[in-house]
Amino acid sequence: MAAAEQGARTTSQYIEHHLQNLQVCRVDGEWAWNQCQGNFWTLNVDSMFWAVALGFVFLIMFRSVAKRSTAGVPTRFQAAVEAVVHFVDASVKDGFHAKSNLIAPLALTIFVWVFLMNLMDLVPVDWIPLLAEKIGIPYMKVVPTTDVNVTFAMSIVVFLLTIYYSLKVKGAWGFSKEFWAHPIAPPSSGIGLLFAPLVIAFNIILETVAFVAKPLSLSLRLFGNLYAGELIFILIALIGLWQLPLHFGWAVFHLLVVVLQAFVFMMLTIVYLGLAHEHH
Repeated sequence: MAAAEQGARTTSQYIEHHLQNLQVCRVDGEWAWNQCQGNFWTLNVDSMFWAVALGFVFLIMFRSVAKRSTAGVPTRFQAAVEAVVHFVDASVKDGFHAKSNLIAPLALTIFVWVFLMNLMDLVPVDWIPLLAEKIGIPYMKVVPTTDVNVTFAMSIVVFLLTIYYSLKVKGAWGFSKEFWAHPIAPPSSGIGLLFAPLVIAFNIILETVAFVAKPLSLSLRLFGNLYAGELIFILIALIGLWQLPLHFGWAVFHLLVVVLQAFVFMMLTIVYLGLAHEHH
């Protein structure tokens, strides 16, 4: 639907409206809606709602299949779920070479949950926001992964799990050695001992930057790809009636992005946790 059909909004107002989250925060001790610019403790209510709702969709779908599964001829939906489970299981076996009861369920949860959140990007951009406006909700973003807070929260969980398993498997000493003893082994004898502090300092700086970059790259990659896709859908919607062939073409291409970004997030999680379990 074109911007003109949304009322008196200009093109820029139409775009800004679709990119604005429904927000709530505390202002002067009171809860305030959509007056949260610059407030760190802002909650993006729409992102949280859709993320949690899609999480429940994932749980309900997979639980129903698990309860009704049969050794006979499976239904199409059961076959699809089993294919996803086998795919994730094979990915974990290829990328994770230790023993853990957490990694496979975590990888499955990440892949399906992120896929469902990404898939919301294929819903026509005006449908749900217009419906929300009619019932008095001024803003409604339906793709949680276009909110950097959501993607960064997920990456922080992966980051904390990486630290936890690194300390559990390698111990504090082994984990610390990955920072000061790599990639250049400090000299341990002779005149080279004089330069050992410089080598250690260089290693710490280099490895700390690489370690901290993991959650940043994990979150920003997913956010950037989905945000760009959403923006293109919004720009296509500005064309009006002629948007239909362009919308369909971009949706077909974007479907690859939807799946690929869920897969990348899952695989990098497996790789990072695999590294946390390996002794170097």
